[in-house]
Amino acid sequence: MNIAELFKQDKTVFSFEVFPPKKESGIETVYETLGQLTDLKPDFISVTYGAGGSGVANASTTDLCSHIKNRLGVETIAHLTCLYNTRESVDEILEQLKSQGVENILALRGDANPDFAIKDDFHYASELTEYILSKNMGFHVSGACYPEVHQEADSMRTDIMNLKKKIDAGADHLISQLFFDNNAYYDFIEKVRIAGIDVPIEAGIMPVTNKKQIERMVSMCGASIPAKLSKVLQRFGDNPEAMRDAGISYAINQIIELVSNGIEGVHIYTMNDPYVARKITEGVKSIVNA
Repeated sequence: MNIAELFKQDKTVFSFEVFPPKKESGIETVYETLGQLTDLKPDFISVTYGAGGSGVANASTTDLCSHIKNRLGVETIAHLTCLYNTRESVDEILEQLKSQGVENILALRGDANPDFAIKDDFHYASELTEYILSKNMGFHVSGACYPEVHQEADSMRTDIMNLKKKIDAGADHLISQLFFDNNAYYDFIEKVRIAGIDVPIEAGIMPVTNKKQIERMVSMCGASIPAKLSKVLQRFGDNPEAMRDAGISYAINQIIELVSNGIEGVHIYTMNDPYVARKITEGVKSIVNA
C-alpha cells in the first residue's frame, strides 16, 4: 500500500519510527518492542537505516520491515540513504525489499560521517528518489523535510527549492525533522504550499524524555528550543522520571495543538520506547481519530 494513500482517510495519520538494534544485539531484541507498538494501531511504522546515517547496508532494516508488514500486519516504510551507497548496492537493497513485499521507501541523503567513504553515485536524496522510481519495481518514495531549515542549506528558500526537487523526482509524501516550536512548523507549511509542494506532510515529534539526549539531537539537526520547553528542561532535567513525564506531556500538548490546526499526520520518533509511545497514543488517540 502506498503510504500517501493513508492521507485520504478522514483522520490524522499517526505513525511511529523505530531503529534496528546495534550490531552486538540480535534483531530479536526489537521484536517485543514492535509487538507493543503495533498493539497501539499506528497507521504505519518506519525503520531507520544504519547507525548515524552512515548508510552502511543494514539487513536488519529489511528484516524488521518484513516482520512489521508480514507478521504483525502493519504497513511499513524502509529508510534508505544514498551518500554511502552505489547503484549496485541500492539495486541489491531494492531486490531485498521487493522480495519481502515492502513497497515504501524513505529516500534520504544521509549524514556525513568521517568514518565512511562517500560514494560518487548519488549526492542528494532527489537523485536517489529518481533512481528508485526509474527501476519500475513498484516502490513508492517518501522524503524528509526540515521545518527549521537543513543545517547545510544557506536559507529557507534554498532548502525549499531542494525539497521541490524531491517532489519533482517523484516523492509523494514527506516526514519532517523533529521540531518543538509549532509556530515554526506552521510557517514552514505555508511556505512549501506557496512553492507548489502539495504532497501530504507529517509532523515529526520527538518526545523529550532525557535532557542530554535531546541536547545532542538538537545539536545534530538544528531544531530550536522554545522558552516553555527550556523551562521544562531546567526544572526537570536532572530528575529522570519527572523529565520523562514532563516530556510526554509536552509532546501530547504539541500534537493536540497541531491537530487542532489541521496538520495531516504525526510521526512519533519513539526511540524504541513502547512506554513513551503508549502514553502519547493514549493521550491523543481520540483527537487524531476525530
